[in-house]
Amino acid sequence: MSLDHLRTSDPLALLDDVPLSDDETRYVAAARAANTLRGYRSDWAEWCAWCAGEGEDPLGGNPAAVSRYLVFLAGHEAKVGTMARRLSALRFAFRLHRLPDPTENPRVVAVWEGIRRTHGAPPEQAAPLMPPELLDVLEACPDRKAWRTRGRQPERDLAGARDRAMLLIGFVAALRRSELVAIDVEHLNSHPQGLVLAIPRSKTNQEGAEPELAVLPWASNPQRCPVRAVQAWVKLAGITSGPLLRPVSKGNRALPRRLNPEALNRLVQTAVARAGIDASPYSAHSLRAGFVTYAHLRGASDRAIAHQTRHRSLATLGQYVRIHEAWQDNAATQLGL
Repeated sequence: MSLDHLRTSDPLALLDDVPLSDDETRYVAAARAANTLRGYRSDWAEWCAWCAGEGEDPLGGNPAAVSRYLVFLAGHEAKVGTMARRLSALRFAFRLHRLPDPTENPRVVAVWEGIRRTHGAPPEQAAPLMPPELLDVLEACPDRKAWRTRGRQPERDLAGARDRAMLLIGFVAALRRSELVAIDVEHLNSHPQGLVLAIPRSKTNQEGAEPELAVLPWASNPQRCPVRAVQAWVKLAGITSGPLLRPVSKGNRALPRRLNPEALNRLVQTAVARAGIDASPYSAHSLRAGFVTYAHLRGASDRAIAHQTRHRSLATLGQYVRIHEAWQDNAATQLGL
């Protein structure tokens, strides 16, 4: 196998000069979350394209090339988080090929630190979706689907039932986008107080040695109950196993595949817009952010919130509630202007 092929290939496909077996490829893929691997492949393609334009060898290990690449990205207003992932992708590829890692070179480290200090900014956070707005969004989920086709009677709207379950599960269980779409029916376990969701893998538990748990308690109001929403959705969609949240066809039928993470942002924004609310600040992460913020405003302790969100650092929770706390007992609201 030629070295030229090695240097232009998918960095996950080869190790040294020998193609990975199917089993090796499967285990290498399991070493990183699927979303991470998709990002790495995209980042590697971008790196190779830049190297081609600069006459650089993508696997040449030239620290000067990496530092110039970082400067190029910064000059084109790439976000610091994006550049950090590009470096992670390069680091992963070089280590996979057992080549010296140029990202650890002092020149690259110094340039990278300077870029972070110069261009670093607080990460953009999705607006929290919580009551009362969340209740309006739930109320706006369609219940009945009318048909223009003559003779076809109105039916329960499956997309509306799916969205109601999605919103309540995401909010009450405080799930990340990737966790929400990964739920299988088999991950839900009945309990006298509601449902217990076993999350096989997460951002903080990528190896999945032991599932993390989140609870979905019964609610006194049936229209706001995550357990009833799940039960209604699976019954209407005829789901008995496999992915819980699925696309719904134009013919009002649940399709036999799970939602993809990218679609979730669109569904949340569509649901928010149906309630007559500006959807631009919201995303799928707004459900998790909404849980943390709302629970804090209702007096829950950081430890109790982290029990559901599975945050390992209590300090991280402060990122969600700091904006709302700024308004509490603040003299600026008492100026009478």
